[in-house]
This record gives sequence, C-alpha cells and structure tokens, in this order.
Amino acid sequence: MFIVTIASFLLFTALVAVGTWLIVRKHETSSREGFFLAGRSLTFPVIAGSLLLTNLSTEQMVGLNGSAFKEGMAVMAWEVVAVVALVLMALWFLPKFLRSGVTTVPEYLRLRFNETTGAICNFVVLFSYVVILLPIILYTGARGMLDILDLGQIIGVQNEVTQLYILVVVVAIIGGAYALCGGLSSCAVSDTLNGIGLLIGGFLISYFSFTVLGDGGFSAGVEKFFNQSGDRLNSLGANDSEAPFFGLFTGILLIHTFYWCTNQQIIQRTLGAKGLAEGQKGVLLTGALKLLGPIYLVIPGMIAAMLFMKGTLNIPVNPDTGMAASDKAYGALVNLVLPAPLKGFFAAVLLGAILSSFNSVLNSTCTLFSLDIYKRWINRTADDRRVVKMGQIFGFIVTIASIIIAPMLMKAGSIFGYLQSMNGLTFIPLLAVVVVAMNTRKVPTAAANTVLILGMILNGLGYFVSPVKEWAAAVGQFHFVAIVFALMVIAMLLWGKIAPQKVPFADEDAKATDLTPWKFACPAAVVLIIVIGIIYACFADFSVFGKGKPAYPAAPAIKAVK
Repeated sequence: MFIVTIASFLLFTALVAVGTWLIVRKHETSSREGFFLAGRSLTFPVIAGSLLLTNLSTEQMVGLNGSAFKEGMAVMAWEVVAVVALVLMALWFLPKFLRSGVTTVPEYLRLRFNETTGAICNFVVLFSYVVILLPIILYTGARGMLDILDLGQIIGVQNEVTQLYILVVVVAIIGGAYALCGGLSSCAVSDTLNGIGLLIGGFLISYFSFTVLGDGGFSAGVEKFFNQSGDRLNSLGANDSEAPFFGLFTGILLIHTFYWCTNQQIIQRTLGAKGLAEGQKGVLLTGALKLLGPIYLVIPGMIAAMLFMKGTLNIPVNPDTGMAASDKAYGALVNLVLPAPLKGFFAAVLLGAILSSFNSVLNSTCTLFSLDIYKRWINRTADDRRVVKMGQIFGFIVTIASIIIAPMLMKAGSIFGYLQSMNGLTFIPLLAVVVVAMNTRKVPTAAANTVLILGMILNGLGYFVSPVKEWAAAVGQFHFVAIVFALMVIAMLLWGKIAPQKVPFADEDAKATDLTPWKFACPAAVVLIIVIGIIYACFADFSVFGKGKPAYPAAPAIKAVK
C-alpha cells in the first residue's frame, strides 16, 4: 500500500509538470509583459483556475478546516464573503486597473500620485510577502504534507523538525522553478491543472468523511452530520469567534476586498487577461467556485471534530488543557478516511496547491522588485531582458530567505488567525489609498503618503500596544480595522477638499487591452450575491449571540476524567 501511495503521488505530480511544459513551452518570456503578465493573453478558464488555486493552499486546507474543527460552520465566512469582494473586483476594480494599463498596484499608485507613494506601497507589499506570506505557505504546506505522507519511511529520517526542513526546501525549489523559469504563464497553467485535481481531491475527502461518520454509509453520514452538529452548524459567528457575524460587514469584508481586489499576487492574473470581458468572466467564475468552498474547507473540519469526540480520530491533545491540535485535524482526517492509492493522489494535489500559492506570490514579488524598484530606482535604462533577469535573481534570494523563516512559525499558534491579523495590519491602509485613488481626482499626494504611514502605525497600536490594544479588543478587532479604514478615507477626502491637488488627475485609457465588458457581468454578480444570502439564511441561528461560540473539542478520555 505504501508503494501504491508513493506511485500515485509521483504520477500526478509528473503529469502536471509535463502538461504545463507542453502548453507553455512556446510562450515568450523574455519581455516584461511576456514574463510578468503572460503577454496579456489569459482566458477566463485559466484566470479562474489560477485565482482559485493561488488562494487555496494549505493555509486554507489545513488552517480553515482547523478553525472549523474548533468553531464550526461560522468560519465559512472566509470563503463565502470572498464572493462579495470578487463581485467588486469584476465590476469596479478590474475595469479601472485594465484602463490604466499597469502591471502592479504600486505602479497604479505612482501613476495616480507620485514616485514616493508607489515606493511606500512597494515596500509594504514586498515586506509582507517575504516575511509573512511566503514563509507561511512553506510552513503550512510542509505541515500538511507531513500529516498525510509518512516521510520518515520514505527518507529514513524520523525527527519531525528535520522532516519539516526537508519539505520546506523541496517545495521552495520546485515552486521557485515554476515562477522563476516560466513566469506567469507557467504559474497560471500549472495552477489550472492542479486546481482540477484539488477540487476532485477536496470533494473526495468530504465524501469519504461522511461515509466514515455514517459507519460506511454516505447518506447516513450526511444525516448524522446535520442531526448531531448542534450549534456548531450555525452560520452566524458569536462575537468572540474567529469570524463574528457583525464582523462580516466590517473588517472581514475589508480584508477580503484587499485580498481579491488589490493584492498583487491575485490581481496579476486578471491584469494578464486577454480583455475586460475575459477577466470579468474569470473573476465571477472564481466567485461561483468559492461558494462550493465550505464543502471541502469547512465541513471536513467539523466532521473531524465529531469523529475526534467519538474517539474514532486520533489527534494530539494538550494534557493540561484537553484541547486538540486543530491544525493537525485535517491531516489526521485524510489519513483516516482515504484509501492508500488516493492518499498519494491527494498528497500530490496538496503539493500542487502549495506550489501554486508559493510560485504565485514569488512571481508577484519578482514583478514588484523588477518593475517598481530595479527599473525605476536602480537601472532606468535596463532593457526587458535585464529586468526579467534581475527579477529572477531577486526571486532566488527571496526563496532562500523564506526557507530560513518558515520553520520558525512552529511556535506561531493559529496560523490562519495569524495570517488574517497580519493582513489587517499591513494591507488595510493600502486598500484605503487605492479606493480613494480610483474615485477622486483632486486628493493630493501628501494625503495618500501620510495615510499609508500613519494608518499602519495606528493598526499596529491596535494589535500590539496597550491601551489601544485593549480598546480594539473591546470594540472587536474587525470593527477596529473598519474604523481605521473609515478614518483614513475620511482624512484623505477632507484633505482633498481643504488643499486639493492643483492639477486634477487625468484618468486616460492606456489602450493596453480591449475594455469591452462582458454583457452578463451584472446579472451574474446579482445571482452570486443572492446565493450568499440563501446560504447564510439556511444555517442562521441568532440565538448564538446569547450563548457565545461553540465549545472547543476535547478528547473523550480527558472529558471523562474531568
């Protein structure tokens, strides 16, 4: 069985690599548009597949299922509410980005304001990618792989920390090869191929999980899940949960909006669209696929909690608290429910998801450095070939740094919660400036630069410094993020009224691509929003606000002792 698992793992991994090479081998990657934007030739299936898998890495597969293990259905907000942001991207943000003809978000802010604004934005995004996001992707990826594959038996090394380092290095090397050699086109194609496998694998995990819960019957498992989940099935999160209901309309929505509408690693796929219509179709198709996310990103974690409390699923438990290690719940569930041949396939799919997120962020990092730092500040006369080359060198350095930082996250606690907190800290000021930049013509550069810096300082006070931290906790961290966002937007608008820019910004069409919109974009967006409302209504129980969040699962033996 062990040999079958490894064989299926290697077979799927090789198929994706060969398939990607066959599709992109003739693509031009020596120019900056060819390498960083795939020559603006991406069609909607590739955009949707790439967006989906860029988002779906192990911080979602492992982290979100771990959150569902602890808190139940309410954490589906991190999937479902994303659809609102994708609608905003398709109808509002994307037309403006494509009209400007830019390659990066800092380039857009530099076009609207000045060099300093672009440089501040660039520094913030690069810092967050190199220090926060890339190491998290490597760590959670390695953690998930360790829980599915018996790496000690494969390589003869039993020390778990050593195994973690080995996997981090392997993932970084393979992901770096995709991003640094093939550019955006190879990333997008491999994402799409892996995305197909990921959806199949994710649904298989849910199917087999229901079957095990139903003692061999899928229908019996579904019935037991809905009858025995109790308050864990509630779509509305309590005020002290990871996804409080009222936070959906404040900080959670803002974090989603930044991620899907102004985050370089995401929007780079849409900036490479063949035209606005293809981009809108790709973004809205991604929204439709995200509505299916709870089936394989939330429900398996909830089933894992039920199996754990029954004593069927073995997950390490802290003997002092009686609480299970939630980030290990998904890997343990996969090991329990999947047959050996499918374990290898799913491990390969998981590797593909890890590689997708890693190479996507790395490609965006190279883009930001090459076009917004090297070309603009270091060597203005460099030709496209030199710009691409320096991006590849910088990407190699970043890969090494990520390998060093990733294992340090073993003591970071809740990885998914940590990632969302850091997103709120660094990116909300950027979102505020981009929103104002897109909707005003007279807000001056000084306002944007001041808000970028002071906004991050204020957010930092709310996360790390008392008494601001205590006040932020009292009003709710997501509400605090929204308050800071609103204050920044209001400050810029007032600044623009009192001391407006002398020459209003001229929003001109760069003629970079076809801006004809998809005629069904608005109807499709309305349907998606209606479906979100239906999903929440089906599982809503407002009594949660008087009871708090569901109890964290504890091991049966420990509960019996207590």
